[in-house]
Amino acid sequence: MTGNGHGQFMQTSISTPSNVVPRQAMVLAPPHSPSPEAVIPEGGTPRRVRRRERSEVIALVLADLFAVSTALVLSLELLGETGFFGLPVLLIVLTPLLSKGIGLYDRDRHLVAKTTLDEVPKVGHVATFCTFVFWLLDAALPSPTLEPYEVLMTWVGLFALMITSRACARLLTRVRLAPERCLLVGPAATADYLADRLSNFHYADARIVGRVPLDDAPEDATVPVIGELSTLGLVLVEHDIDRVVLVPTAHDFELALDTTRLVKAMGVRVSLLPRLFEVVGSSVEFDNLSGVTLLGLREYGLSPSSFALKRAMDIVGATVGLLMLAPFFVLTALAIKLDSPGPVLFRQCRIGRHSRRFNMFKFRTMATDAASHQSELRQRNQTHGLFKVSDDPRVTPVGRLLRKTSLDEIPQLFNVLTGEMSLVGPRPLVPEEDQKVEGWERRRLQVPPGMTGHWQILGSTRVPLHEMAKMDYLYGANWSLWGDIKTLVRTVPHVLGRKGM
Repeated sequence: MTGNGHGQFMQTSISTPSNVVPRQAMVLAPPHSPSPEAVIPEGGTPRRVRRRERSEVIALVLADLFAVSTALVLSLELLGETGFFGLPVLLIVLTPLLSKGIGLYDRDRHLVAKTTLDEVPKVGHVATFCTFVFWLLDAALPSPTLEPYEVLMTWVGLFALMITSRACARLLTRVRLAPERCLLVGPAATADYLADRLSNFHYADARIVGRVPLDDAPEDATVPVIGELSTLGLVLVEHDIDRVVLVPTAHDFELALDTTRLVKAMGVRVSLLPRLFEVVGSSVEFDNLSGVTLLGLREYGLSPSSFALKRAMDIVGATVGLLMLAPFFVLTALAIKLDSPGPVLFRQCRIGRHSRRFNMFKFRTMATDAASHQSELRQRNQTHGLFKVSDDPRVTPVGRLLRKTSLDEIPQLFNVLTGEMSLVGPRPLVPEEDQKVEGWERRRLQVPPGMTGHWQILGSTRVPLHEMAKMDYLYGANWSLWGDIKTLVRTVPHVLGRKGM
């Protein structure tokens, strides 16, 4: 019997520590097996997975070749005759080789969320190095022709074209290929949580098709159980699983290790969801002490220099935004006045950095007596811990349009200028909601609240309070300027897609 490229079934045994042999024998042995040896399909990566990964790599290579060729054509049009016809060919070959060398073709196979935005820094390295080589080789010619502005234009063109072409290549690949089939090994609550995240995150072309529990405890879940650990190899084959998402727990740690070895032996991709990173985030440094790996954790929050850098970006961004949107402010104010009586701006007390209160500005989207009717709508609340109601009858017609496009948030640029808020940061809560945030989650208040954040991208009406507080905590643990820029960029399609409430 064979299984879709997984290879032939073979007798395989994995050595285990003596103190956990019974538990691990249960993991590897099929039901009613008289021995701890597992009958599992062994071999290389399944053909289906190899085809997917090969298609993704080819698309990215072609995208890079298109980018460098186009950039060179534009550059040569500026340069005219260089007398060195081997230079363009050299750079066309160098670009994919350098991209391969720094891992730009290998990262997607290890990831569920394959986003071009996350690899912008490495693309910048490739563009910078190739442009530098281009400039050096031109300078070595008997009659150099490159001017400084032409070098800069070459770099800008190559960088922009690589980003654009790679994004298009990934989009076409997602359209052409079937979604990656994922199996979650772990608890039911995590399976439902990840399934919901995948359905709302369009950069991840994947779906969870089922779950295999790590223990026998009964659990209710939306994601169905499609097998047991004792027959995991068969589950992977029968359900055409491309990737296993493993969620280990403290008491099942050894069990998780053997499960990982089994899945990797079959060539199926593995992603881990360790509980540790719910606290430390992804901002860690790997420290190697003669083969012993330690994780170096950064301090929580922003250092003085990081805060100054973030503040500088806020001032520049808010100033530019207010200048560009001045005509929009006038038109919106006029529309609000004509639509319903009352002020143009709505002020609401929010909790800011270090628990300081401030008045947050928004365009008024409700009738002036909206607060007096809130108690009547409590039963229609959609989000645990927060007050969110769709089709709120208190919202005015103009207000409904502003909310749908999230443009009612624009006046918060004034709060950013005054330092009460930031462009990106934790969600500012009203005092009643802030009182529900307790313990370590309150450390979210060590960074300024933001106009946008991860909660905004996921859709604020779908994120319960405790999940939002966890996102905000991890934001403070992982802060970087590039992370803020990525969040701002990802907010744009959210607003243009009219996904606001």
